[in-house]
Amino acid sequence: MSQPVTRRTVLQSAAGLGLSFLMPALDLRAAEKRGSERAKSLLILWMAGGPSQLETWDPHAGSATGGETRAIKTTLPGAEIASLYPQVAEQIGELNIIRSLISKEGDHERGTTYVKTGYRPNPILTYPAVSAIVARKRPNKDLEIPAHVSLGGGQWPARGGYLGASFDAFRVFDPGRHIQNLRSLVGEERQTQRLKDLDVVTSAFARGKRLQVDRTLHQHTIEQALRMMSSEQLKAFEIDGEPEAVRESYGDSQFGRGCLVARRLIEAGVRAIEVTLNGWDSHASNYEGHVTQAQTLDPAFATLISELKQRDLLDSTIVLCIGEFGRTPKINPLAGRDHWPNWFSCVVGGGGLAKGLVIGETDPDGRKDATETVAVNDLFATLLQQLGIDPAEEMMTEIGRPIALSDGTSIERLLG
Repeated sequence: MSQPVTRRTVLQSAAGLGLSFLMPALDLRAAEKRGSERAKSLLILWMAGGPSQLETWDPHAGSATGGETRAIKTTLPGAEIASLYPQVAEQIGELNIIRSLISKEGDHERGTTYVKTGYRPNPILTYPAVSAIVARKRPNKDLEIPAHVSLGGGQWPARGGYLGASFDAFRVFDPGRHIQNLRSLVGEERQTQRLKDLDVVTSAFARGKRLQVDRTLHQHTIEQALRMMSSEQLKAFEIDGEPEAVRESYGDSQFGRGCLVARRLIEAGVRAIEVTLNGWDSHASNYEGHVTQAQTLDPAFATLISELKQRDLLDSTIVLCIGEFGRTPKINPLAGRDHWPNWFSCVVGGGGLAKGLVIGETDPDGRKDATETVAVNDLFATLLQQLGIDPAEEMMTEIGRPIALSDGTSIERLLG
């Protein structure tokens, strides 16, 4: 039997949303614009577990460190990537490869925190994810759905940190499917009566407790939850209306559906989106694991870039494909690769950034440091600047301490 919509389910829905949809946003007509007229968005493809740079964007085929991986040419001049990614190879010329990212965090949780925020973990302060900063600093006043969305499961989702829980990512664990608790299960007349009853309870609660009500945004949360439940923009989360050929091109996987939903959310005017692909922790059977992962990532990533370009959305959407660290050049006795934050790779581009760059070069033997090293906080300072956000702007934290959005330095050659 279907569960009725009650005061409890409405509040549970609101709580599950975080409060990221409470912020202001743009006229919906602006979401229909294309090219340089459209406000920019940030789309992060999060490779949870730490993909090997040697089996993705920085192969050293034929070397002792390269293992079984072969390389193929790409549309990015002079750059080869792992042969596991033939579709991405056709699209990557629109983007850039950074092969020399560096981090001091080789633990999954700490590495994730660092690469999502640009700050090393601090026990007394939770930093906001860069995507939460974008949602906070680039609002869309008419958006009725969350402005910060995480698609797919993940152990450590993007958080609002000191910006507040309202900027935590709205999590959709199985993208492309029906989202629970956001559609009324009763008719309009019955729903109206229930809301009247809820108003009676809410009003009674508020008597003599106005300060508490104002502080918790109780009524505002209910109103915004109901606004979202009745919004046509919810259709951005649904893919049934997409042509079958488009759905198939992304791949029949949770990640593929997530990338398709991400494209739809960008068209709806959402500013910050994260799509997670789990399964990269390859301490054993590294090559075989990356073959499996590539079967999911290759079609989804390539189709996403192709569609963004075809729909004139790539110039207004920064796309970043990254994980928390890379993998050791040395192959261990289990035919796996272990954690390696010393230098690793990402793919980034769109949103008016330069394109066609390969930054950094790594040693085929894995003994020497990479050239042109890029710190994660420098990458994020670059992205924020490109999005029109001052990386050096200071925000006051809950402990009364001013913190810059990023303490990095922008990479000039990446800026468009």
